[in-house]
Amino acid sequence: MRCPYCGNLDTQVKDSRPAEDGSAIRRRRVCPECGGRFTTFERVQLRELMVLKRSGKRVPFDRDKLARSVMIALRKRAVDPERTERMISGIVRRLERTGDTDVTSEQIGELVMEGLRQLDSVAFVRFASVYRNFREARDFEEFVGELANSTPALAGTAEDVLPDDTRRASSDGAQR
Repeated sequence: MRCPYCGNLDTQVKDSRPAEDGSAIRRRRVCPECGGRFTTFERVQLRELMVLKRSGKRVPFDRDKLARSVMIALRKRAVDPERTERMISGIVRRLERTGDTDVTSEQIGELVMEGLRQLDSVAFVRFASVYRNFREARDFEEFVGELANSTPALAGTAEDVLPDDTRRASSDGAQR
């Protein structure tokens, strides 16, 4: 692993442990050249996903880009980072399990909206405003009106967006 500070290719792992919900390995590293310390994460990738953009362009799927867009919607909201990470991991697993190597940006956007709807209603509206390209205050009013009519409450858990088998595994672990 290359040192992000000096570029040295020879870094040492000082500590490894499971991270988040067990879907990644967190490694603390140190560079013997400059002494810089940094953390890396190792995740399982089931398949190489490509995103088909609205413009027709194909680009590699970027989990970090997905996480950044979710974090922007959640900015200054009191949401547990672990719940957010579980939601993002659930979205990635659902995309990988479709069996297709190509996913549309619309599929990703809908999954994010579904997850944010369960996680935080304000973040859900924020994300929807960008994703659905709201132009005027009236667009917000119509969207929030539809929400009020469609669901009595926007409260839920991040586990609500995980695949069924993942939810069962989580609840089995809680029972032990």
